[in-house]
Amino acid sequence: MTREVKLNELTALLETATYPLPVETAQAEFDDVQLVYADGSEPLAALLDRVNDEQFDSPDEAQSSIYSTIPVEGVGEPGQSEGEG
Repeated sequence: MTREVKLNELTALLETATYPLPVETAQAEFDDVQLVYADGSEPLAALLDRVNDEQFDSPDEAQSSIYSTIPVEGVGEPGQSEGEG
């Protein structure tokens, strides 16, 4: 069964793993996770395929690496701000 995880829930998910965490282990551990974007979704394992790291030393490091691979469209409209309106 697929687990859908929103971007704002990614940190909590990553904190469930044991670190240091090899990327290959993360792919296996989170192979059922679909990361939900503002404009769709993508398997977390696909994002992990694109990271340049071989291992994450902390949840923060994992999140930073994953966020760097997310398409700009995935986080919302370019230039959009939460405070505007």
